[in-house]
Amino acid sequence: MVTMQLEFEQDIAQVLLTQEQIAVRVAELGAQISVDYAGKELMLICILKGANIFLADLARQITLPLSYDFVAVSSYGADTKSSGVVRILKDLDESVESKHVLVVEDIVDTGLTLRLSYLLENLRSRRAASVKVCTLLDKPSRRRMDVPVDYYGFQVEDRFVVGYGLDYGGKYRNLPYVGVLKPEIYGGG
Repeated sequence: MVTMQLEFEQDIAQVLLTQEQIAVRVAELGAQISVDYAGKELMLICILKGANIFLADLARQITLPLSYDFVAVSSYGADTKSSGVVRILKDLDESVESKHVLVVEDIVDTGLTLRLSYLLENLRSRRAASVKVCTLLDKPSRRRMDVPVDYYGFQVEDRFVVGYGLDYGGKYRNLPYVGVLKPEIYGGG
């Protein structure tokens, strides 16, 4: 494997999850999802933009026929904290009626962003056969609202993480690992 140096890697305080660790865990998730959804019509719903890299890798690890679609829901804007106001920026192109929906998210933390709970309720109202959540990262220490997480890649501490789809100000998504962003970059202290 060729290792490349990205010009903004000096902004990373620590590599939290390596590319290899992520690949192993995504394969495990794909295997479990394949068993759990055997014989069912599975549809993955990717929450843009952060979960798209995770979705691509996860879908290739699931051994069942599946479909997928994308939704963009925002509650952050350019800030590091949720505004609490949910906006659908891009709705689904396909119907979820009678399908077993697995929402693919990049990170679940406080549960107060409302975007995930809002989206889950919205999908249920569209008569999906079932609606579950698969997230790459789960931050249960920050949870202030009950949010169902059916599958998760890793539980992480309360640190500002980027890479593997996660961003700060639209940057760092293309890091092949998950890293902790230096506080001076985002104004944390």
